[in-house]
Amino acid sequence: MTVVPARPQAAAPKRRLDEPETMRLMHRALVLYFLEEMAQSEIAGELGVSHATVNRLIKKGRALGLVEIRIKSPVEHLFEIEQALKALGDIDKVIVVPTLTDSHETVMQSVGRAAAGYLLEVIKDGQVLTITGGKGVSALVDAIETVKRPIEIVPATGLVQGHYYTDVNHIGAKLAEKLGGQALQIHAPLFAETEEMRGMLHRMNSVRAVFDKARSATVAAVGIGSILTEDSSYYDLHPATEHDRREIEGCGAKAELVAHLLDGGGKPCNFALNRTLVTISLDELRRIPTRIGVAAGPTKALPILSVLRGNHLNALVTDEATARRVLELAEETAG
Repeated sequence: MTVVPARPQAAAPKRRLDEPETMRLMHRALVLYFLEEMAQSEIAGELGVSHATVNRLIKKGRALGLVEIRIKSPVEHLFEIEQALKALGDIDKVIVVPTLTDSHETVMQSVGRAAAGYLLEVIKDGQVLTITGGKGVSALVDAIETVKRPIEIVPATGLVQGHYYTDVNHIGAKLAEKLGGQALQIHAPLFAETEEMRGMLHRMNSVRAVFDKARSATVAAVGIGSILTEDSSYYDLHPATEHDRREIEGCGAKAELVAHLLDGGGKPCNFALNRTLVTISLDELRRIPTRIGVAAGPTKALPILSVLRGNHLNALVTDEATARRVLELAEETAG
């Protein structure tokens, strides 16, 4: 660039930013600063201008829209899936982990780690956590770090023994041991034999005390159960005859949440066992500030969609393949 000395009798005219030479200088300053990561003082020496001029060129270049900053991430697509799932259920937090294998056990471990991390993020010392049984909650407990977090852990449901993941007392005790917290135990079945017996169980002092504490929880961690598949954990909770299964299908059940059977829109089904449950109610669940659902696998897509449409939860942890299938089903059944 040729510099022509100004005549003493007249000041040099100020250059306008749209002059080609000034724009070229601005472009060069932007390249050196943003792409070559040079300091502004170094750019001033490179271009033969003052530090203040370089600062003005960079600021003006950004103001003119000449700089676009894009962050590319290998998990960027997961954020897009999370946003789409949020829109389905007016949900606050969705965590989708990559599906890196066909092994359901490995996928559940990844989902469990993500759910455990989120739980430790939201639960504070001295607060109450209420839980259900289920493979998702069990994966969370297996993955959680052994840290000092003195909280109370309380069942949201009655007890079903027979499998480690259905025994809510066992799951709660294991979590309390890891966190240095306290676990309340419930000594009542998940299903009463009749509606009258259900009422009697809920009125027992020991059961009422557990569920009163569950209702006071700040956080709930719950599983989301499938109904219409052979691997449905609902039948681990209550073994069903072939007649029972036909009746369950006939009532429109698509999901299980806190042992309640839900239809495709997330509403409780008109089914006899729903009326004999020894649990907190779905309305009581919705009053808990943070409600985390944990589920993964192809058979969980329809149940997750049902739960989201019912607005029962405000946080969900799942895997990418399951999440994509939920979105596909939502589009197929829209309207």
